[in-house]
Amino acid sequence: MKVLLLLLLSPLQGVGASSHQEEDFRFCGDRNQTQNSSVIYEHGPATISIKNTAQALIIKRPFLPNRRSSYYKYSLPPTLGRYRFCIYWFKANRTLRLVYGKQSFLLGGDPSSSIIRGKEHQKTERTSTSIFNVSYISKGGKNTSLDSASEYFFPCRGNYFKEMKASPESMPICEQDVEEQLTALDSLIAQAPVPAAGAMGQQMLRRKLGELEKMLAKVELEGQNQTFGKATVHATVLRVQPTRAPQHLAFASQREEGGEVHGFAVDLPSSLFLMAKEREDVEHRVLVMDINSQTMFQDENSSHVLGDKVVGISLVDAVVANLSDPVVLTLFHDQLPRNVTPLCVFWQEDTTGDSGSWDSYGCTTAAGASQTDCRCNHLTYFAVLMVSSPEITYIHRDYLSIITYIGCLISALASICTIFFLYFRSKQRDQITSMHIHMNLLGAIFLLDITFLISEHLASSSSEAVCRAGGLFLHFCLLSCLTWMGIEGYNLYRLVIEVFNAYHDHFLLKLCLVGWGLPFFCVMLIFLASWTNYGPFSIPIYESIGGKSTNATICWITSPLIHNVVNLGFFSLVFLFNSVMLGAMVREILRQNKKGHKLKHVLALFGLSILLGIPWALVFFSFTSGVFRLISLYIFTIINSLQGFLIFLWYWTMVLQARKSPESQSSSDSIKLQPNSSQSHFG
Repeated sequence: MKVLLLLLLSPLQGVGASSHQEEDFRFCGDRNQTQNSSVIYEHGPATISIKNTAQALIIKRPFLPNRRSSYYKYSLPPTLGRYRFCIYWFKANRTLRLVYGKQSFLLGGDPSSSIIRGKEHQKTERTSTSIFNVSYISKGGKNTSLDSASEYFFPCRGNYFKEMKASPESMPICEQDVEEQLTALDSLIAQAPVPAAGAMGQQMLRRKLGELEKMLAKVELEGQNQTFGKATVHATVLRVQPTRAPQHLAFASQREEGGEVHGFAVDLPSSLFLMAKEREDVEHRVLVMDINSQTMFQDENSSHVLGDKVVGISLVDAVVANLSDPVVLTLFHDQLPRNVTPLCVFWQEDTTGDSGSWDSYGCTTAAGASQTDCRCNHLTYFAVLMVSSPEITYIHRDYLSIITYIGCLISALASICTIFFLYFRSKQRDQITSMHIHMNLLGAIFLLDITFLISEHLASSSSEAVCRAGGLFLHFCLLSCLTWMGIEGYNLYRLVIEVFNAYHDHFLLKLCLVGWGLPFFCVMLIFLASWTNYGPFSIPIYESIGGKSTNATICWITSPLIHNVVNLGFFSLVFLFNSVMLGAMVREILRQNKKGHKLKHVLALFGLSILLGIPWALVFFSFTSGVFRLISLYIFTIINSLQGFLIFLWYWTMVLQARKSPESQSSSDSIKLQPNSSQSHFG
C-alpha cells in the first residue's frame, strides 16, 4: 500500500482530455522540468519534430511561406517536476494541440503569441535533455514505444508509417515533398532539351509529371490556394469548398517578364463542379500546371507552341469532357508575327502512352493583338500552336489544292502519251540519246504525279508501314525528277558547249544509273538512319472563319531538317547548273541571229526551261509575304503541276514547226546551231 500511495503522490502531472475529436497522430512522453521553460512552435522542413531542452520544448512542422518568418512562444507552468505531455495532430483542420500537464495549447492558433524572427530577445544556450516513456500512435495503427532521446523526427512520409504498415496511398504529403519533386522535374527538363529528349525521354518526363499530379492531389495545405515551384514548372492547387449552388472559378497567374507570354488566366465554369454534385460534402481540388518548356510535349512534326508555354488544368479524381460551358484559357503575349496564326490545341497521347500529338478538337480560338482566348469543352494540357500562315485565305488554299490535283492528273496522262510517241519516233532517228533522256524525265514526272495523288489516301490508311513506304517512294520520285533535270542540263552541255561530241560506251546506261541510282541511295540512307524519317506528315491548316482547323496529312518526310537540307539543297545545285546551261544556249541563239527563226527560238527556250526545271525556282519566293507570295504560289502550282503536259505541248509544237520549215526537214523537230560545228537537239 505504501508503494501505491507513493506512486499516487509522485510529482508526475496528469494529462487533461484533448478533445472528443479523434486525432490522426499522437505523440506522448514524460518531461522533467527543472527550471522555468516554454514551448517554441516554429517552421520545420517536411517533418514534425519534437526537441527537448532544459529551457524549452521545441516543436516544428512545415509552415506556409507567409508564416515562415515567424514562430510562436508559450509559457509552461512554473511548478517544477515531471510532466506528462501529448501532441495531437488533427488532419481535418490541420491543427496541432499540445496538452502539457493540465494545460492545453492550440499551437499557432493565437496570433498574439507570434514573434517575428530578428525581433526576439537575445538567445540563451539550450541544454538538451531526454524525454522518457515515449510512445506514438497514428489513426488506424497501434501504440508504439520509443527509446528515450532528446529529439524525435516524424517525416510526413517517414518510417513510422511503414511501421504501422500504412499503404502508400494513405501517406500524407507535405509541401516539402512537392517542392522536391518539382526540383527533380526541373532538373530533368534542363538536362533533356527538346531535340535530344526523344520519345523515351519525353515518356519518362510525363510519367514524373503524373507522379507530381498525384502528390498535388493529396498534399496537405493550410491556405485556400497554394502555388509551388520556382523554375520551369509551377503548380497551383485551388481548393473549392462544396456548395449546393456552385459558382465559376477564376485564376490568374503572376505576370512574367522577358518571354513571349506574359501570363495567363483561367476561367472555370460552374458546370464543371456540378459534375460531382453527388459528393457535395467533399472538397474539390483544381490543379493548374504552368510549364515553361515544350520538352515533354514534342510531337513528330516538331510543332512550336507560343512561348514554349503549356498550361495543364485538371479536376482531381474526375475526367472532365463535353462540358456545356467551355473552360476559358487566356494567354497574354506580345504581338504575333504576321506570317503565323495562333491555334488553341491540347495534348493527345496515343494509345500506348509512348508519344502524342497536338489536337484542336473541342477547342476554338479567338486571337487578339496581345492575347489569345482558348475555349475548350474538356480539361487537359493546353497550348497555343503557332501555325505558319502564307497570308492567304482558306479559299485560295482550296483553289491551289484543286489546281494541283487536276494539274497532276493531266500531267501524268500527258507524260505517258509523250513517252510512247518518243519511243516509237526514236527508232527512226540516228541520235536517240536525247530522246531517251526526255523519256526518263517524263517517267520520273509521271511517278511523282501519281504518287502525290495517292499520298493523302495512303496517310488515311490504318497501316503506318504502308504510309512510310509511300513517303519514301514519293521522296524518291521527287529526287529522281530533280536528278533527270540535272542530266538534261548536262546533255545540253554536251550538245552546245562541247566542240566534239565524244562517244562514250554505255553512255545511256551510265546516265540511268545516276538518274535513278543516286535518288535511291539518298532515300535508303535517310531510311536506314531512322525509319521514322518517313511517315504521316500533318500540316495544320487554320481557317479564319469560325476558328476551325484541319490537318492535311500526307505520307512524306517527317523531319523538316531533312526536307530543307536534302530537297532544297539538291534543287539549288541543279538550278544553278541548269541556269548556266540555259544562259549558254541563249548566247548561242544570239550569236546565230538568223532571220525567220525567232518563234522557233522562243519555243525552244521555253521548252528548255521546262525540261531544266527552271520554274521550280519559284519555290524560293515562298519565303516572301503578301500579294507577291500569293502570285508566286499560283504560278508555281500551275506550271509545275502541269510540267508533263507542258513538255507534251512543246514537243508537238516543235514537230509542227519542223514540218512547216523546209530548212529543217533533215532534222525534223530539232534545231541546229552551227557555231563550232555543235548541235543542239531538242526533239
